[in-house]
Amino acid sequence: MQPYRRLNQDSGVTAFDIGTDWIKVKFVDGATYTYTYASAGPISVEQMKLLARAGKGLSSFISRHVRDRYVSRGNDDDA
Repeated sequence: MQPYRRLNQDSGVTAFDIGTDWIKVKFVDGATYTYTYASAGPISVEQMKLLARAGKGLSSFISRHVRDRYVSRGNDDDA
């Protein structure tokens, strides 16, 4: 995963991975969520990719627009 730049220091996001039609987002609690075109919609996923690369606004966007529209959830503890 790529480190999230966290230009807004109180962001809950720490890292991300980007694929063609998905984004995986890791939060400070260790939880990792995968959002896909199918689960969150292509417009939202593409916006999340832009915000992830910019290092600002991703956590807020997720809270406001996609929330629980993830396809999977994992944790650092998951094997």
